[in-house]
Amino acid sequence: MAFSIAYSDYINDQLSNLDDITTKKMFGGLSYYKEGVMFGLIGNDIFCLRVTQENQADYDAYGMKAFMSSEKTKGLPYWEVPVEILEDKKELTNWAIKAFEIALSLKK
Repeated sequence: MAFSIAYSDYINDQLSNLDDITTKKMFGGLSYYKEGVMFGLIGNDIFCLRVTQENQADYDAYGMKAFMSSEKTKGLPYWEVPVEILEDKKELTNWAIKAFEIALSLKK
């Protein structure tokens, strides 16, 4: 997993409406946190958000799939965000909030 600074800068700008977002380099990628809870990641310059059955239909509607790391044969619980959503700052914020809320609920 790798990421470019230019791509992470773009994602950071698109998520600038969210408060208290932090990032951490992890396994060559970049993880996104809010309140200490991981809800997203960049790997291979693909931005993904946390997915469960609660929001999987949103991703299915765009034909998206689970992120596959090169080291794993099974998809991770993070799914690629469709380009149409990435380009819409307001909609991306909504998807990120939903992913954070899901990640937070799983932590309890």
